[in-house]
Amino acid sequence: MEYYAVQVWTGKEDEYADRLRSDPRITSAIFVPKRAVPIRRAGKIRREERPLFPGYVFIASESGSLDVTQRWVLRTTSFFVRGLPSTKEPKPVQERDRRLLAHFISFGKVADISKVRFDADDRIVVVEGPLKGLEGLIVKVDARKGRAKIRLDMCENSFLVDLGFEILDRSAKGP
Repeated sequence: MEYYAVQVWTGKEDEYADRLRSDPRITSAIFVPKRAVPIRRAGKIRREERPLFPGYVFIASESGSLDVTQRWVLRTTSFFVRGLPSTKEPKPVQERDRRLLAHFISFGKVADISKVRFDADDRIVVVEGPLKGLEGLIVKVDARKGRAKIRLDMCENSFLVDLGFEILDRSAKGP
């Protein structure tokens, strides 16, 4: 299976994906990977879903390519910006990007909040969730907000993305 990336207006990823899903000429699966982030407003913490890659929608192609009709529908649907790496000749995402995308798609529609603990040296140890396996990409940890900022490289662009986490066993530190 090949994945193609389409850049769309930021904030309009879901609308673009819904329009594609409703078009009978598009037979491929459409993905807008999302992440769950804890947001604190007025002293209350609630869970909010946001796009993992703001401004990008991914199309899965079983045949390995997009035909002319599908490319035309992608380009003429509202909120389209460009196909990657170019609109005239979209290419599937590279192997490294495909593995990263498959990692987040494996968690279902939304990459939920990870479960973590801190070791004796105050380093984060991911027990389960979307952060598992991405420990080396963590740039910053904000334990108060329950977020880890990670650097993701996708389609030759670098993103800083916040992923939520929940600390297990707050009282004891150590393995």
